[in-house]
Amino acid sequence: MSNTITQVLPKLLAQGLRALRENAILPQLVNKSYDTLAQQKGNVINIPIPSAISARAVTPAVTYAANVDSSPTVAVVTLDRWMEAPFQMNDNDMVSVMEDTMPMQASEAIKALGNDIDAYILSKAQSFYNISGTAGTAPFTTLSVAAAAARKQLNKSLTPINDRYGVIDPDAEGNLLLNSEILKFNERGDGGGIIGGGVGRKLGVDWYMDQNLTSNTHTNGTALSTVTSVWKFDGTNAAGAKSITVLASSSGTVLIGDIFGVATGVSGFYVVTANATMVTSTTLTVSIYPGLRQAYASGATITLATVGTAVAGETYVPNLMFHRDAFAFASRPLQSIAGYGNTIQSQVDPVTGIALRLEVSRQYKQTTFSFDVLYGCNVVRPEFGAIVRG
Repeated sequence: MSNTITQVLPKLLAQGLRALRENAILPQLVNKSYDTLAQQKGNVINIPIPSAISARAVTPAVTYAANVDSSPTVAVVTLDRWMEAPFQMNDNDMVSVMEDTMPMQASEAIKALGNDIDAYILSKAQSFYNISGTAGTAPFTTLSVAAAAARKQLNKSLTPINDRYGVIDPDAEGNLLLNSEILKFNERGDGGGIIGGGVGRKLGVDWYMDQNLTSNTHTNGTALSTVTSVWKFDGTNAAGAKSITVLASSSGTVLIGDIFGVATGVSGFYVVTANATMVTSTTLTVSIYPGLRQAYASGATITLATVGTAVAGETYVPNLMFHRDAFAFASRPLQSIAGYGNTIQSQVDPVTGIALRLEVSRQYKQTTFSFDVLYGCNVVRPEFGAIVRG
């Protein structure tokens, strides 16, 4: 039996990694690290982010020009998610693996892990503050509206033009495939949407459909509505402040991921980064990102401009347009404990960056196989992402 398991594990791992690529879209699109050093849950991974460099004029001289310091930063990603998908295999299943056929239960286990990773990364997009589209209405019936608006916001945020991706739900993809502007690409020799059913690269964005978006909805807090809400600043709120103190004019809640604009002639939106409850005529601290684009004196009145036709408690699907560096993702092999009669093997997929571990344990008259993954994700450049509501 031990020899059979030894032969089965590498094949099962290899097949598992291929299946993960099909079920985990986001890890293939985001910034990731490939280090294979084993870790434990809670460990922190630093992913480097280069700093901007300015061009300068060249002036020939007898001495070298002064050095220019660079200040690269790191994105901190905590390996805080350890997920397992166990299953049992009988002797017939073992033979199937040897014949390069993925047993059904193993395939379901991989699907569960892939969907979990994908959905977890999607949930991190609540840090984005650029937004377009209308809640409750699938976008892209007219391509030039929601997609172009999101693209414009990314451009204003100085998002790099290359490596941009659109991840959308089935309803949005259905509209995009039948959009008259998309269909015209077929007239220019691009038959991907007609023949293969894929949108492909349009408007400088590579488009992907993701079913997990359907269950990754956001519901606004009750403080944001079509009825204009008026807040007054309490105390001085400096430009760049990410925690603002306001005097509420009405009761309600603001929730992580709520997005609003300030109608004072200053463009751009803000996203709420911590839940808070407002009570009429009381002072409340609201955490936001990015920092205030201008300073506000105590008593200054701001009118909250909700996005589009926002209503209190509305729910929408956050379709995404983003650059790969908006997210940082890391997965590591788990540290193994030798002995106890179990067989453990790990392998890192170079495409998704996911480190998949397979542990085999013999129980009474049966063998249990368990795939598990250790990973973490964070949004490190929120300005590089935009939400297209649906």
